[in-house]
Amino acid sequence: MSLSAAIEVDHLTKIYKGSGTPAVDDISFTIPNSSIFGLLGPNGAGKTTTISVLCGLLSASTGKVTIAGLSAETQSSEIKKIIGVVPQDIALYPTLTAFENLRYIGNMYGLKGDSLKENINKHLDHFGLSQHAKKQVGSFSGGMKRRVNLIAGILHQPEILFLDEPTVGVDVQSRNVITEHLQVLNKGGMTIIYTSHLMEEAENLCTEIAIIDNGKIIAKGMPKVLIKENGSANLEQMFLKLTGKRLRD
Repeated sequence: MSLSAAIEVDHLTKIYKGSGTPAVDDISFTIPNSSIFGLLGPNGAGKTTTISVLCGLLSASTGKVTIAGLSAETQSSEIKKIIGVVPQDIALYPTLTAFENLRYIGNMYGLKGDSLKENINKHLDHFGLSQHAKKQVGSFSGGMKRRVNLIAGILHQPEILFLDEPTVGVDVQSRNVITEHLQVLNKGGMTIIYTSHLMEEAENLCTEIAIIDNGKIIAKGMPKVLIKENGSANLEQMFLKLTGKRLRD
C-alpha cells in the first residue's frame, strides 16, 4: 500500500448471484490521500456497486481492496471505524427530530455526553439548521434532509468519506452549502469519494475522477487534463463523448 494512497483497488470484480454479467468488471485504481475523488458514470454503470464494496456493504467476487492500509476482506471492523458513509437514500428516522437522529447515530459511533451535544450543535449551525434542531425530520425539505444526512456521516470525523449522490434533488442554496463544507473537510485532510450525475458540480469539486461504464473504468485522471486530452469543452461534453448519448434506465 502506497503511503500516499487512501484506497487501492486491485482487479476488483463483482458479479451478483444469478447474473452472468459482472456489475464491476476487473477494475483497478488508486485514490490519493486528501483528494476529492469522483466516481462518475451512467445509470447501471457500476458506481454504486463499487462504492458499496469499498465501504464494506458488499463483498467482492474477486480482487483486492485496501482502505488506509487495511484489507477490506479481513479487517472490515477496523475500516468501519475510520470511514463515513452518506447514502443516496435518506438514512434518517422521520419521526425523530434532527438532534435526536444525530444523537442516536453519534451513540452508534461511541460518541456520548456533552462532547457529542456540542458536536451536533456545531454541525447543525454550520449547515444552517440550528433553528430546526427540535423539529421532526419528516417535516423537512429535501435540501434540509440532505444536510442532516451528511452530518450523520461526518459526526465521528472519519478519515475517508463516501458520498453517493449527496446533492441529488436539492435546491441551489443547499447544494452550495454542502459542496462548500465538503471542500472545508477536504482541506482539513479528509479523503472524499463522491458519485454524482451533476457533471458541472463534479468538474468544480473533484481533484481526480474516474469514469466507469459497463463495469469498466474508461477514463481516470484530473478533470481539466482529461477534458483537454479528449478535446472537449467541459466534463459533461467529455462524459457524453466517452459514454454515448443512449438513454440509460
